[in-house]
Amino acid sequence: MGPEQLNTLTDLQAKLLCDQLREQIIDSVSRTGGHLASSLGVVEATVAVHRVFDLETDRLVFDVGHQCYAHKILTQRGGQMGTLRKLGGLSGFPKPREHRADAFIAGHASNAVSVALGMARARTMNREDYCVLAMLGDGAMTGGLAYEGLSDAGQSGEQLVVILNDNGMSITKNVGGMANHLAQQRLKPQYLQFKKVYRKVTGCTAVGRGLYRFTHRAKQAVKDAVLHCSMFEDMGFTYLGPVDGHDVNYLTRLLRYAKELNCPVLLHIKTVKGKGYPPAEKEPDHFHGVGPFNREDGTPLNQTRESFSSVFGDTMRQLARERGDVCAITAAMPDGTGLTEFAREYPNCFFDVGIAEGHAAAMAAGMAKQRVIPVAAIYSTFLQRAYDMLIHDVAIQGLHVVFGVDRAGLSGEDGETHHGVFDVGYLSSVPGMKIYCPASFEEMRAMLRYAVEKVRGPVAVRYPKGGEGEFSALCGIEGASVIRPGTDVTIAAYGTMVNEALAAARLLGEKGKSAQVVKWNSISPLDVDTVASCAQKTGILLVAEECMDAGCVGRRVAAELALRGVSGIRLALVNLGDRFVQHGTVAELRALCGIDGASIAHRALEVMANG
Repeated sequence: MGPEQLNTLTDLQAKLLCDQLREQIIDSVSRTGGHLASSLGVVEATVAVHRVFDLETDRLVFDVGHQCYAHKILTQRGGQMGTLRKLGGLSGFPKPREHRADAFIAGHASNAVSVALGMARARTMNREDYCVLAMLGDGAMTGGLAYEGLSDAGQSGEQLVVILNDNGMSITKNVGGMANHLAQQRLKPQYLQFKKVYRKVTGCTAVGRGLYRFTHRAKQAVKDAVLHCSMFEDMGFTYLGPVDGHDVNYLTRLLRYAKELNCPVLLHIKTVKGKGYPPAEKEPDHFHGVGPFNREDGTPLNQTRESFSSVFGDTMRQLARERGDVCAITAAMPDGTGLTEFAREYPNCFFDVGIAEGHAAAMAAGMAKQRVIPVAAIYSTFLQRAYDMLIHDVAIQGLHVVFGVDRAGLSGEDGETHHGVFDVGYLSSVPGMKIYCPASFEEMRAMLRYAVEKVRGPVAVRYPKGGEGEFSALCGIEGASVIRPGTDVTIAAYGTMVNEALAAARLLGEKGKSAQVVKWNSISPLDVDTVASCAQKTGILLVAEECMDAGCVGRRVAAELALRGVSGIRLALVNLGDRFVQHGTVAELRALCGIDGASIAHRALEVMANG
């Protein structure tokens, strides 16, 4: 359905379209998995936006892109929803390379207003004519960047529409019957039409402009006395709301009004996360991101397996039982980081700070300074936003903060915005930071306990999404260990990449080559001696990693060997290179990027053949 057809829908047709979209989203996500509840909550708002704006010209910035499924269907991608989040298929987030109507990639939260304001200012500078919108969820409002954007946007005077999708977080409630009555009066069509005409008439003369300023100040005084939700208006926005976010026709009329205003507008809509699918309405957090499920009752089709995250959570509970100085911190991800049960059992030692990773790191520093041991469980991709606080507030003072770096490495179907492929480089650059890399659940338990009880100073335990592989032993905590002997080539790896190294060694054995596998238990400080000693015996060293080439362990080893003047070792690096990796399963992506067992074996044979 194109923009022209959407623009001519009757009110009844718009309602029917919303029902059809909701059905298609539920059906598609039940088969593919994905972010269900968020997209169901904004169906009517998305249809209203498409009825009023031409998004191939106008710009809509999502915050976060979890809300974009209805938008994808409305932009001629409905037939591809069966490929959602699959290798080579539709991304689960807006992607400009997929369609011009996707204005901006949106995988991290709280940036939409800043991005939209940038687009609006570019429009003004280029003397162009189009509208700019930002659609952000109330969860994004827990991130400080959202307020930086709102503060600047409200004072900018730019034509900009911000749609605040409020599905549960209380910002500041209106109090009392008079406040509710006044809010309703301000949103009546007659009032909006009068306001538009009044502005136009009074703007024609100096006397009229003076009259407008006087009446505006008087009206503002009344509002301030009665309404207790003037934050956005204080910022400079024309505030509309709160309104029913599931009334597609009323939303359409309000957006048409907002479009005509030549100023920043904030439309505050109240929605139900998971709207239209009872299991998602009942458990919106669970259905925020799901795997394939039974559409009839919402039960998952795949059995839940033990994961590094669940082992992390179990170990944290054990530590809390044993000592009273441990607490857990998460940034809006209690379930994803395995801390849900910890939160129930130890509510006074659990802190969910919202989408505010920088705040989490700074708060953890304050706690550590006062003799508490904070363990901050944050996804690798989101920890990037706390890098300044990690250095300035934690590391410079050598404070004992433990970072549980979840989703380290390729995270799978969420794609390039969510892969944890930068932390090896940025964490290793921090003086005094210790980094442990468990390859098994037993190592996860031991390394987390060691990080809490034995380390003094900043420490990270990095672990992947999902479960363990072939390697399931406890090899060690510090340094490096030989986990398979060999004579022809040395393969060094860490974390669950040791499983790919072991697979490569088996494949090489089938070809008559003997591969030694060395496992780094920690990568900072880095044990080069053990690996160099092993490599000198075989003459060839392959370093296999699931991270970017820049800042990788292999390059640190190469530099150290060169500085020591070590000769007689041919070194090859197997990593993700210098690129962003698309979405797909981890197994598919490892093969695609050339870091799976077969690719490592092939690279080893190449190096041996060129010797």
